[in-house]
Amino acid sequence: MFAIIKSGGKQYRVSEGDVIRVESLQGEAGDKMDFTPVLVGGEQTAYGDDAGRYTVNAEVVEHGRGEKIYVRKYKSGVQFRRRTGHRQSYTAIRITGITA
Repeated sequence: MFAIIKSGGKQYRVSEGDVIRVESLQGEAGDKMDFTPVLVGGEQTAYGDDAGRYTVNAEVVEHGRGEKIYVRKYKSGVQFRRRTGHRQSYTAIRITGITA
């Protein structure tokens, strides 16, 4: 059985035991969280109001920051060059179960 959950404006396909990185969430390591799935698949598919009967249970594993990416800007003819970096914060969560 799998489910598609929505977090931080993105959707993730998860099943029991998966560890995924989502946008930074509140909570300490070990805290429990519940997500309402957008779609539940497996033997039977449920979406919309039918998927609202299900709950995806998760546990916070850790908080961290991703790899640094560099953004370069360049304009020809005017000697304009810039380089900036960015590291996105994330929360790693472990899916503990999908319940009805």
